[in-house]
Amino acid sequence: MRTPLETAHERVSAAIGTREHRDLGSIRPDEAVAFARACAEDDPRYLEPERPDFAVHPLYVPSLLRGPRGARDDEYRPDGMFADEVPGTTGLDVRLMAGGQDIDFHRAPPLGERIDVDRTVDRVEWKGRGDSRFLLITVVKTYRASGLGAVATVTERFIVR
Repeated sequence: MRTPLETAHERVSAAIGTREHRDLGSIRPDEAVAFARACAEDDPRYLEPERPDFAVHPLYVPSLLRGPRGARDDEYRPDGMFADEVPGTTGLDVRLMAGGQDIDFHRAPPLGERIDVDRTVDRVEWKGRGDSRFLLITVVKTYRASGLGAVATVTERFIVR
């Protein structure tokens, strides 16, 4: 009988190279300001949309995980993560942890533009030994603004135990 971890490894291995596309909606000033406040930002360029030099905080776009409709209660795992956020783990009794991320910024996030993201499963690796084995799943997300191209590329790693 396969363990949940072995099942996750099999699922992720089969998904390597697959791409998922998601429309995240438009960047709106009130949401960009709320994000900047949540980050304890004190630069008025990120907090005052009436300023001529108002800008969207660079980390706002990579923080977007869902489109304008948000998520329904049944789209969350008991631990609070989205059920589909870590590929191959949906419905499995596994523990999930963030394993780090790298962000390459390509241009400033454009206010009012539609943003979409393509998520590609890059790789899955066994780590640890014996009872301490875990999976390290790497996913690459490319955030794009309609008509402007890539805004940011995010490489995320997830630990699955």
